Amino acid sequence: MFFATTARPQLNRHAYANTGRTLERFMDEALRANTNKAATYTQDETSFTLTLDVPGIAKDQLSIAIEGAVVRISSKEGAPRRYNAAYELPLDIDTATSEAKLEHGVLTLKLVKKVPVSNAAELAIQ
Repeated sequence: MFFATTARPQLNRHAYANTGRTLERFMDEALRANTNKAATYTQDETSFTLTLDVPGIAKDQLSIAIEGAVVRISSKEGAPRRYNAAYELPLDIDTATSEAKLEHGVLTLKLVKKVPVSNAAELAIQ
């Protein structure tokens, strides 16, 4: 009879121990995430209109920042839901005439387009 030693992997009873924690972490992140970050976007000659759902968040719990053509919307600390999104528009926004309205969990932003100013200078021909 011939005997040979073989490497036999040990059964690891802890192999599936992390599976439960991984699944729990995945479900926790999925439930905490805002599943409807889609926004309705329309435009006319003078403005863009951005409409998005932010259920359960009051107007004092939202922060809207506009920098050039980028609009950032986020919920403040203490809000019941975490919301953080940024939208880049094709033209810069005039913050002085733009307005935001929150009714029944729907945030509507009317973002007035900034009129492009020409910096062209006329050069005299000699």
